[in-house]
Amino acid sequence: MLQKLSVIHIRLVLVVIWLILLISQTEPLQLIYDYAGFSLLGVIGAIFANSTGAGGGVIFVPFFNQLNFDSQTTVATSFAIQCCGMTAGALTWWAYYRKSQTHNPDWQGLNQTLFLTVPLSILGIFSAQLIQFLSGGMGEAHRLHIGFGVFSILLSVAIFASIPLLKKERFKQYLSGLDKVSLPLISYFGGGITAYLSIGVGELIAVFLIIRGFNITFAIAVAVILSAFSVWAGVLFHVFNTGAVYWPVVLFAGAGAIIGGILAKHVVLYFSPTRLKLFFAAWVLILGISALPL
Repeated sequence: MLQKLSVIHIRLVLVVIWLILLISQTEPLQLIYDYAGFSLLGVIGAIFANSTGAGGGVIFVPFFNQLNFDSQTTVATSFAIQCCGMTAGALTWWAYYRKSQTHNPDWQGLNQTLFLTVPLSILGIFSAQLIQFLSGGMGEAHRLHIGFGVFSILLSVAIFASIPLLKKERFKQYLSGLDKVSLPLISYFGGGITAYLSIGVGELIAVFLIIRGFNITFAIAVAVILSAFSVWAGVLFHVFNTGAVYWPVVLFAGAGAIIGGILAKHVVLYFSPTRLKLFFAAWVLILGISALPL
């Protein structure tokens, strides 16, 4: 009972903070009229992100491309929205682990996996952002879209290839020596990609864990929690250096993302992993192809 009350209280506090931020704006009614629709974008993006392990940038980047956002604004705004959605999803998955999976052998490697991935992902993001700072920016928008398209297509192929592995009934429970070496390297490389595309590290780690034979729900939880840490590290550069975050969009899409992050766990537990991955892989493939200048 106390745990349920605490969750309710936390969500109530978040609603109050959001209302205060909205009311503090110069023209809140006009802001609602212009940007309320982005709440649905946040819900959809966060459900995809937190139910598959992929970042919400898979949804946000193509959408912002249609709005003609420049590359800096696209990535910065996507980071900020994901700070809301991925955090909500990470807390939801962590609570699920603490409540029902602490004694599940398939989940025993959660803390160790996060220890191996989170620091290196953040280091990869900071390294890429240092390069951006020294070079004076991220480059032209069309390069972002090409990079997003190529990465999305490769990701969808990897997801399709991993689907036969989802039918396994017995899963790996401990990290091997290969896993302990590969996870930090993939995290650093994925962090660098994330700094440029606002997606990357969560997707790569989720696919790697599935291919290596770990439980798919475990893999998704790791990817979501890892992504939450990563986007918080990544958004700092844009808040304090580039100033490229488009806050009116974040105000509404972020609120929707929190809702989506809370709902995502139920989506994963309701649908079969195979159908979920098939749908997601097909969607990512379509987005990737559409982003290319064909």
